[in-house]
Amino acid sequence: MTSEILSTTTDSEIVTTRILNFPKELVFKAWSDPEHLKNWWGPKGFTNTFYEFDFREGGRWKFTMHGPERGNFENECEFIKIDKPNLIAWKRHSKPLFQILTTFETVAENETKVVFKMLFETVEECQKLKPYVVDKNEENFDKLEVELSKMAL
Repeated sequence: MTSEILSTTTDSEIVTTRILNFPKELVFKAWSDPEHLKNWWGPKGFTNTFYEFDFREGGRWKFTMHGPERGNFENECEFIKIDKPNLIAWKRHSKPLFQILTTFETVAENETKVVFKMLFETVEECQKLKPYVVDKNEENFDKLEVELSKMAL
């Protein structure tokens, strides 16, 4: 895999979009500051242990997601594009392999549209994960909203 953002078709990506009632800079901070990210990243019931979070292009993000029922999930990612406060992209070095492309857009005062795309090299890889991750991504965004509410105080 290169450090370019993958070109995909709608069949090889999973997209979650949400309008958040918070300013873009705050939303971006929740994604880029490990002290906030660790509190909400992952589906409902998951917690995280971060080992490395080097938020720059080429920087690494290594962490363990602890599942509520079973197991720990080791994750190793590399940031491939950062355009503060508009875009964050990373690629996974741990399986399953895919890239994340997240964009942040102000739609009104204190309203930010977040588009979270999981980009896959093949339609098959995408379709394998799709049944599992669509709902989990929504749970992830629910947790993000809780974290943003705390940050906004």
